[in-house]
Amino acid sequence: MLVAIIIHAIIQEYVLDKINRRMHFSKTKHSKFNESGQLSAFYLFSCVWGTFILVSENYISDPTILWRAYPHNLMTFQMKFFYISQLAYWFHAFPELYFQKTKKEDIPRQLVYIGLYLFHIAGAYLLNLNHLGLVLLVLHYFVEFLFHISRLFYFSDEKYQQGFSLWAVLFVLGRLLTLILSVLTVGFGLARAENQKLDFSAGNFNVLAVRVAVLGSICITQAFMMWKFINFQLRRWREHSTSQAPTVKKKPTVTKGRSSRKGTENGVNGTVTSNGADSPRNRKEKSS
Repeated sequence: MLVAIIIHAIIQEYVLDKINRRMHFSKTKHSKFNESGQLSAFYLFSCVWGTFILVSENYISDPTILWRAYPHNLMTFQMKFFYISQLAYWFHAFPELYFQKTKKEDIPRQLVYIGLYLFHIAGAYLLNLNHLGLVLLVLHYFVEFLFHISRLFYFSDEKYQQGFSLWAVLFVLGRLLTLILSVLTVGFGLARAENQKLDFSAGNFNVLAVRVAVLGSICITQAFMMWKFINFQLRRWREHSTSQAPTVKKKPTVTKGRSSRKGTENGVNGTVTSNGADSPRNRKEKSS
């Protein structure tokens, strides 16, 4: 946690603050830019590190390793260090809320997604589902990295929208892949395993109640994320439609007082009436 706080401060002071001083962001954009800058760096590092572990331990060539030989209570050093680093980073996010002077209205949102990360990472670590957790984390981090890097480009140039379109497609595909891998591993792979008994000493949690709880938590989280995603897309669509809507110009209206005054001087609608011949000036000319 202390190392994460120090790295966080280094990125903030030597990278993000310098960019903020050049771009002159508003307070709202300033906080969002700092959030996306910190998270994009973390997601990129974690995604590269997790992919290296997946390739080095042959997860991609043999998907059955996700549930084969469960419980996975023996981990390599890099796998264990990866999980400890993930937990340390998300625990360090709590004091960072104070250091970054987060607004009160943004704190509940921050606490929700920090809590979700800690709940799922710690759950995969304690239930010895570290193989499945690693694959799902890499998949999720890649999609989130694309979103935050797109938001950074958007803050520098508001015409940049291509990254969000690509992120929207990959976000939906990421949710589908998460559900497919979870059901395949927990619902089919572990359900057909021979050793299905609760054994705390051996680290075996392959029982029906635990499998249902794991699948239920994953499905509820994915549904919550899709609900937030749909609301986000609808809000962007409304903002885009209102900005593209043509502005209707009002026709200039003539005041009644001015038109009536003109009518008394020049007749009705500007034409000279017969009363115009009997004006005081014309009567004076006749008398002369």
